[in-house]
Amino acid sequence: MPTAPAVLTLASLVLALSGDEARSQTARTIKMVVPYSAGSPSDILSRLLAEEIGQARGRTIVVENRPGASASIGAEVVARAVPDGGTLLVATTAFVINPHLRKLSYDPLTSFEPICNLVSSPTILVVNGASPYRSVVDLLGAARLKPGALTVAGVGPASTVHIAFETLKRAANVNMTFVPYPGPPPAVSALLGGHVTSVFVPYPAVEAPLKSGKLRALATFASTRIESLPEVPTVGESGFPGYEMDVWFGVVAPAKTPQATALTLADWFAASLRVPEVKSKLTFQGLSPIGVCGAQFGEFLRKRYDEYGRAIRDSNIKVD
Repeated sequence: MPTAPAVLTLASLVLALSGDEARSQTARTIKMVVPYSAGSPSDILSRLLAEEIGQARGRTIVVENRPGASASIGAEVVARAVPDGGTLLVATTAFVINPHLRKLSYDPLTSFEPICNLVSSPTILVVNGASPYRSVVDLLGAARLKPGALTVAGVGPASTVHIAFETLKRAANVNMTFVPYPGPPPAVSALLGGHVTSVFVPYPAVEAPLKSGKLRALATFASTRIESLPEVPTVGESGFPGYEMDVWFGVVAPAKTPQATALTLADWFAASLRVPEVKSKLTFQGLSPIGVCGAQFGEFLRKRYDEYGRAIRDSNIKVD
């Protein structure tokens, strides 16, 4: 009889300490692989969260830039890493676009453990301030009258904005020409110089020229209006209900990462997004916190994987 209480007490103690044990087993040093160059939005986001989590959780988080091959080099590094929570990948839309365009050594849905969808950046369609077009309806209407003559510049080819534009083009049954650029700045410069009809880029890339009146916003491809541009409608409100396409940034770990470790990491990242100072810095960068983690993020990845794949096939988008 005397031993029974001791056994029960020990079992209770094990259960009570299980959360602490999971935390203690999480790697002391964590490497966050960013598949883009230093100074990119992914890099800025990673360093901001690495600093916050490092200070709050007593971990050393190192950001390692591994750009190349449309972000697939960094993804391959993480897919092959030991699944102990010590190596993470900052994933963006390219993560679920690449498999539809090129042969890879990994599968985004089975080679990784989803941790958290961190933030999103709304994309926006704009024209020159002197343009006669004042709405998406105006632009698409003109495109119907002049098939192939009007242009949309954006990052590409086969980027999120390229796929979104091709999807809209098919939905509207118009013929417009997508002009690919290596990044938002040259695309915006082309619009300011009058070389293209419109540009489709993440909002932060055109925030300044929109405020100065050099450019005019027609619509955002986000699901809701941009807080700082309440007068600009969504594409869904412009005649295409349910249509949305944002640039998102998440974090994943190698497949077979222990569930307790994945849950701990998700908790850390979600908590960091709720810190007022972090939220303020993200807003300054044009990023909106999401903090959807675990299985929900996994469902999001599968949905986007299917949507992008369908759009790529329907529009016959290819890369060299």
